[in-house]
Amino acid sequence: MPAFRFDHAVPYGAIDFARIVYYPQFLHFCHLTMEAMFDAVVGVPYARALQDEGVGYPTVKSDAEFLAPVPYGETLRLSMATEAIGRSSVTFRYEGHRASDGTLAFRVRNVQVAVDMKAWKSVPVPEHHRQAFESLRDPA
Repeated sequence: MPAFRFDHAVPYGAIDFARIVYYPQFLHFCHLTMEAMFDAVVGVPYARALQDEGVGYPTVKSDAEFLAPVPYGETLRLSMATEAIGRSSVTFRYEGHRASDGTLAFRVRNVQVAVDMKAWKSVPVPEHHRQAFESLRDPA
């Protein structure tokens, strides 16, 4: 999966009583990866896209597969790639591997919609965002 990559150490607050990542946290890790991608690939911190450009990308559909446990203290090797771009939507695929042994721990597919943050209406994906997302296009 040619993609943007981001390493994230699993913090104590992300685990449950079983001492592994509590499954909703994987979706949070995907969002952290998207924010890091904005900084590195789009060239605009996501907070600035929200505040200054007035465009956000809320998730409207999410499909997840949880494949292996991830313990506290593990580093996740997170990656994301663009699967599809529409007029106002973008579909990202995320994967998380345990850094210690390379095991694929989860896969997530999110559909996210470009939204005007004041009107809460969908808007076309801004061209500079579209170009950055295209650079992460998954050829599969």
